Amino acid sequence: MTQRTIRPEGTSLDISAAEMQELSARVTQLVTEYFSEVSTLPVFPNTSAGKTAHEIAAALPQDGERLEQLIDDCRTIIQNSRHNGHPRFFGYVASPANPAGVFADLIASALNANVTSWRSGPAATEIEHKVIEWLALLIGYGDSSLPAFGLLTSGGSMANLIALMMAHRSHAAPDVSSTGLWNVSAPMTLYASDQVHMSIPKAADILGLGRAQVRLIPCDDRFRMNVKFLRETLAADLQSGLRPFCVIASAGTVNTGAVDPLDDIAAVAHEFKLWFHIDGAYGALAALDETKRPLFRGIEQADSISLDPHKWLYVPIDSGCLLFRDEARACAAFSFDSADYIKVHERNAAEAFAFWNYGPELSRRFRALKIWLTLRYYGMQRLARTIAEDLAIAAYLGERVQAAADFELLAAPQLSICCFRYVPEPLATQSQSLAANGESSAEINAQLDQLNTNIMNAVQRGGRAYLSSAVSTASLPCARASQIFALRAPILMRRSILSAQPRERISPRISADGARITKCGSVRNNDCWG
Repeated sequence: MTQRTIRPEGTSLDISAAEMQELSARVTQLVTEYFSEVSTLPVFPNTSAGKTAHEIAAALPQDGERLEQLIDDCRTIIQNSRHNGHPRFFGYVASPANPAGVFADLIASALNANVTSWRSGPAATEIEHKVIEWLALLIGYGDSSLPAFGLLTSGGSMANLIALMMAHRSHAAPDVSSTGLWNVSAPMTLYASDQVHMSIPKAADILGLGRAQVRLIPCDDRFRMNVKFLRETLAADLQSGLRPFCVIASAGTVNTGAVDPLDDIAAVAHEFKLWFHIDGAYGALAALDETKRPLFRGIEQADSISLDPHKWLYVPIDSGCLLFRDEARACAAFSFDSADYIKVHERNAAEAFAFWNYGPELSRRFRALKIWLTLRYYGMQRLARTIAEDLAIAAYLGERVQAAADFELLAAPQLSICCFRYVPEPLATQSQSLAANGESSAEINAQLDQLNTNIMNAVQRGGRAYLSSAVSTASLPCARASQIFALRAPILMRRSILSAQPRERISPRISADGARITKCGSVRNNDCWG
């Protein structure tokens, strides 16, 4: 048999040092240019479905293509993208990626560690443990006397799913993992506010519990769970033979940024012996701002909490996290010892550690590096100041909306989300007249819903800025406690709109943009933001 010491030509993907240097230089230049130029690009491109595929128009290549062509095609992809890093992107709770995190992702991809266990990724596992410890400290969930466990996930939806699995298995029959839910006589129910994130009912569906078993609790006038209704609903459901197992509080809803009364809900969960989960995917990291910490009182009492560094730590997607208190319950929900190919034979407990005992994923990328490098590069204090400025901008926007005669503030910012709508003077006058006579303004609200929908579409397609929407229950002269369409502006921007100009110059900018929105609203002109 001929000994083979080198692969035949054309069967390796290695490239020369010169080719590596050119590839690295060209891609780094492209990324650096993007960071420096993103504020000059349209927030949303002048594009339509199929345009990108048509412009690139590449058939499946049989041979490698020139690097110049590939870089040009990447530029086309950038040009046809929506830019979350633009300083006027107020669309969703999505932050711009910070440069340190971006280059950390490059390092992680080069290593290509599969972080299933310490054995598979010793350094990556230890960095993830350290990141979990730091994240728990940042939000006031863990310290030396109250340790937290956890793992990084693709985002808040996966973190919430894993938490509900732990919660369910901690209250279900011991053999449910092998026999399933077929022989269960009474439904197991979970409780959340009517503002809860869509991932919660989806998780109930995926776990086989059913979306109908998510009992939605009404909120108060600040969109926070009504704890009195929670306690009454639990008592009634127990009387009806249902089996409550979990209550979910929101530490920053994605609609309005509301933070539920965590301390009070924790007391109810303890009273009824329920798993207490907090969905803090968007808002939990606002606890870094000292002025907001009272909102999060009680967070340390949660059995589990989700949070997303790829939101308010400005880390590239995907960077979600689940923290929890009881490691034994996590392992009881997810441990699987029947597969020979994952058996761990290390004797040292730290070296025998495996993330597959904490969640459903086996293949896991090195997510921790970009969080670890971001925290070390910027430091906690600078990140806290950036978050505080986001909060201040949102509060300022709320003040400007409230001061404007032709806008209504539908949800005052509790964190960094401002919800409002445009109400032209004629419709405001009609609605106030109807209210004074005790008549319904439903028809006017329907007109306002359509008008503000048109405004949102015009803003998004115009490219100068980007707003999103929420459906809000408000009690205002023109709303009267009905479900209404709101324009929503979440502020999560390390590249703050205030970075290039003092705060006092923002007022004319908002006033000018308000005039444009007014024009859109009055004539329904979808091109007025172009």
